[in-house]
Amino acid sequence: MIISKRINKISVSPTMKVAGEAKELIARGENVIDLSVGETDFPTPPNVKEAAKRAIDNNETRYTLNPGTVELRKAIADKLKRENGLEYSIKQIIVSSGAKQSLYNAIQSLVYVDDEVIFSAPYWVSYPEMVTLAHGQSVIIPTTEETGFKIKPSQLKKAISPYTKILILCNPSNPTGSCYTRKELEEIADIVLQNKFYVISDEIYEKLIYDNFELVSFPSLGEEIKKRTILVNGLSKSYAMTGWRIGYAAGPEEVIAAMNKLQSHSTSNASSISQAAGVEAFNGPQDYVNNLKNEFQARRDYLYNELTAMDGITCYKPQGAFYLFPNISTFFNKRVNGIRIENSVDFAMYLLREAKVATVPGSAFGAEGYIRLSYATSKEKLQEAVKRIKDALSKLQ
Repeated sequence: MIISKRINKISVSPTMKVAGEAKELIARGENVIDLSVGETDFPTPPNVKEAAKRAIDNNETRYTLNPGTVELRKAIADKLKRENGLEYSIKQIIVSSGAKQSLYNAIQSLVYVDDEVIFSAPYWVSYPEMVTLAHGQSVIIPTTEETGFKIKPSQLKKAISPYTKILILCNPSNPTGSCYTRKELEEIADIVLQNKFYVISDEIYEKLIYDNFELVSFPSLGEEIKKRTILVNGLSKSYAMTGWRIGYAAGPEEVIAAMNKLQSHSTSNASSISQAAGVEAFNGPQDYVNNLKNEFQARRDYLYNELTAMDGITCYKPQGAFYLFPNISTFFNKRVNGIRIENSVDFAMYLLREAKVATVPGSAFGAEGYIRLSYATSKEKLQEAVKRIKDALSKLQ
């Protein structure tokens, strides 16, 4: 066998089938509305772009320190203190090429053979594959609309074993947009401290919070839980900087040192230009983020109201991120033109072919019976997508 056993253990994302056909339709000139993407349609803030241009003009184009420039790590430390009440030295912070690399580095640094990693379903698609690549075992806790897609303390206690190494919390959640309250996080923190394992708190959607919900950063719950938490965040979602590839992790110095060691043998430092832009994003005016949040809340309200008015669809109303995760299972076993819909992939493919609307099947997130729709696109496109979806659903019998 040419390909290693490690790579053969992981799978290509189930989203590839829908994404591949969507690209083919677009290439043929079809007017596809893409609600599958995990990035905003907003441009990067002008002041951030100007900072990057200055960095180029100043020839800031060399390698930086492996864990990131001192300036950027200091800006991150200042942000964490100012906004989250967290004290970290720059030795407790590492900058990586996106929050995804920060997550990957953290899992690789903490997990090995037989170590177990707990997370809930629906989950972000890369969590189980990252655990597999680290030779660990995923322990997946199923959640439901009725519980707000959140882990209950009783479920967490039942999932713990002598091999438990990490709990991954995605708060706010991709794909559901659900958020944990302070009380819910405190209950989880108590269980973590009693059983002495670590938490990776994925807070990449931290600033996209609606309805005045109070989002609490997990390590801010106390000094003891902070010692057991690796906080992961970045610039991609809140500042429309997905392509700039700047993520970071903050945590215990020994864990960050291990991540630094790993990164030194993989990508080394993140882009020097992107890091300079990141300093401005953290230190500059924050009006952009508030405007982004307000626009997303309006889009969420519109799409949520339209979807839940459709016969056969129920949907949890998210407090964060920019996704809706409607339950479409009532359409299973329905037919149109001799085609039978049996699962979420079939449903997503039907919407793509019939309505020219691209979504993500719930099976990609470990939650059959759902699809994920992103409202990080214009109101006009959302309105047209709603019309097309209604028409497509009316044809199912």
